[in-house]
Amino acid sequence: MARRVTTHEIRAMKARGEPVPMITAYDFTSAMLAERAGIPVILVGDSLGQVILGYDSTIPVTLDDMVRATGAVVRGAPGALVVADMPFMTYQESAEQALRSAARVMQEAGAQAVKLEGGHPVVPTVKRLCEAGIAVMGHLGLTPQSLNQIGGYRVQGKDEESAARILDDALALERAGAFSVVLELVPPGLAAEITARLSIPTIGIGAGPHCDGQVQVWHDLLGLNPDFRPKHAGHYADLAPTVQDAIGRYAADVRARKFP
Repeated sequence: MARRVTTHEIRAMKARGEPVPMITAYDFTSAMLAERAGIPVILVGDSLGQVILGYDSTIPVTLDDMVRATGAVVRGAPGALVVADMPFMTYQESAEQALRSAARVMQEAGAQAVKLEGGHPVVPTVKRLCEAGIAVMGHLGLTPQSLNQIGGYRVQGKDEESAARILDDALALERAGAFSVVLELVPPGLAAEITARLSIPTIGIGAGPHCDGQVQVWHDLLGLNPDFRPKHAGHYADLAPTVQDAIGRYAADVRARKFP
């Protein structure tokens, strides 16, 4: 059996100046291919709400949804470090609630770490989880679970006050024991400053080139949604037309009795 990448190794990558590639995946097959492509860290994101389940946000995603998806990813990628998102309102109530939720994705699904959104309000929870032996990844900047509060998908930390707050949050998460922090949709200059100030890795998504690593959603990276691709995903493939064409040709052959 493959030996899994550890959080210690991810932190060591920062110390060596080695960038950390991370991808968000939700099922056995995508996790298997991501690991075979050399991805050391796979995030099972609550973005499965939009990408897999068809919701308009991450808010409807349940802990049961995350346990099921995380288990599939863990089985597909026996060597990667698998991080599971903690869904909306599965950790905000109390540290005890967070412990119970994290226990499920670790014991039932096999995740090696969990990810929580937010700064100072979740710092005591992060500290308690780490004290219990649970590896925690932070998430700052655009925090999708707070979409209704922050007013949409937009860059965070553009003014001096909010930038200072995000930096302070990052430092607090590090002190609480987080092994890394995702920075989503923050200005590149702010991401660079946070990366320089932290001893733990920063993982950027739409945060410029200066983070210690980058994360993208599997479907965005491969162009699998013909109606949506964020600018920060790059253009590594455009598979939606290829897949649609293949299925269309199959359907045509069945109708014409050419298949099988």
